Amino acid sequence: MLARIVKGSVRYNADGHLNQSPDNRRFGMHPHSMRGQLLRVSDLLVNRTEITATDFRAVVTEATDDDVLYLDPPYQGTSFTRDHRYLGGMAYADLVDALEVMNGAGQSYIVSYDGRTGTKTHGRPLPDRLRLQRLFLHAGRSSQATLLGRIRETVESLYLSEPLVERLRGSKAAAEAGAEPMKLPFAG
Repeated sequence: MLARIVKGSVRYNADGHLNQSPDNRRFGMHPHSMRGQLLRVSDLLVNRTEITATDFRAVVTEATDDDVLYLDPPYQGTSFTRDHRYLGGMAYADLVDALEVMNGAGQSYIVSYDGRTGTKTHGRPLPDRLRLQRLFLHAGRSSQATLLGRIRETVESLYLSEPLVERLRGSKAAAEAGAEPMKLPFAG
């Protein structure tokens, strides 16, 4: 469904019914190909992943040293506006406070939070005091800009915690020492 609706974004009306339009500019993936990809992702994640629907701070307290937490909070600029795209927003200060607690616990995590479209910046970067490694991901053309008849490149920020960066360095060192690198079955 996400591959076929405008912006790949689920929207609901006041009655709780899906009200996002189909994106007639593209046909999506062939069902056979999509099934294969979904099955490979399932094989990768089965017995290694737990999905919950709760406040992330509750999940964070249960994380172990073996876990990597991926946080995808509502982007700044989409939560506290007249166009409410999310059920509940998260204040910047609350997120920063939670990340400081996670840092204190030495947790490995990834946060997708801010970015830019063309020359327009969306949100404030996370503060330097969190000691996060910030990566910039080129996400392609902005769907919103395209709908408005513009061509804009979207760049999203991805932040890695210090313990995760150290784990990844350790994995790289192990690979250089002859250990078998992890391979994702759907990587192309």
